[in-house]
Amino acid sequence: MLSIVHAMSDRNGARAGTASALIHGQLREEILSLRRAPGSQLNERDIALHHGVSRTPVREAVLRLAEEGLIDIVSKSGTYVSRISLKALPEALVIRKVLEVFAVRQAVLNATESQILELRAIVALQHEAGQAGDTDAFHRADEAFHETIAIAGRHPSVWGLVKQVKLQVERYRRLTLPLAGRMPLVVSEHRAVLDCIAARDADGAADCLARHIDGLKLNLDDIRRINPDYFQEDVTRADLLSA
Repeated sequence: MLSIVHAMSDRNGARAGTASALIHGQLREEILSLRRAPGSQLNERDIALHHGVSRTPVREAVLRLAEEGLIDIVSKSGTYVSRISLKALPEALVIRKVLEVFAVRQAVLNATESQILELRAIVALQHEAGQAGDTDAFHRADEAFHETIAIAGRHPSVWGLVKQVKLQVERYRRLTLPLAGRMPLVVSEHRAVLDCIAARDADGAADCLARHIDGLKLNLDDIRRINPDYFQEDVTRADLLSA
C-alpha cells in the first residue's frame, strides 16, 4: 500500500511539475510578445482557474519568471509584469553581439549551400511578413535567421546562450518593429549579412552583424516617448549608447 501511495505522489508531483512548466512557458511568451504589458498585474487565482489547476504550479511558474527578471512580486501589493530595465539593455546587447559575431564567422567557414538557401528563404519570408505588417511572423523569421546562422556555424548552443542573455532586450526589440521603416531596415541588414556569408567574407559578415545589433540602440528615444510606462528609468540614454 505504501508503494502505491508513493507512486500516486510521484505522479501527482510530475503532473504539477508539467503544469508549472506549461504555465511558465505560456506566461513567458505572453510577456515577451507584449500581450501582457509591462506594469500590468497578474492574478494568480485567475490564471489557476483558466488552466484548471491549483495555485501551486502557478506560483512556481511566477517564481521562475521573477528569477528571470520578467515578474516583480511586490509585498502586500501584488504580482506585476516587470517594466523593461534600461539598465539591463547595454550589457545584454554587448554579450549578444560578441556571441553572434563569433557565430557568423563560423557560419562563413562552415555553412553549406543548402543552409545558405535556407537563410535566403527565411529572409524572403521576413520581407513578406514586413510587407504584410505582420510583426509576429516577422519576429519569428528574425529568430529563425539568427538561430540558423548559429546552426550553420556548427555552434547551435550559441543561440541558446543568446536567448538567455537577450530576455531583457526581447520586449524592446518588439516595440521597435512598428516604427516606420524599421522592418525594411532589418531585412536589408539581414540580406547584407547573408551576402557576406555566401561570399565567404568573415570580416564583412562580422561587421554587418555588429552594426545590425548596435542599430537597436538608435530607436531608444522614440520607443521611450511612445511607450513611457513600459520602461524602468534606471539608466540614461548616454549610458546605453556608450556600451
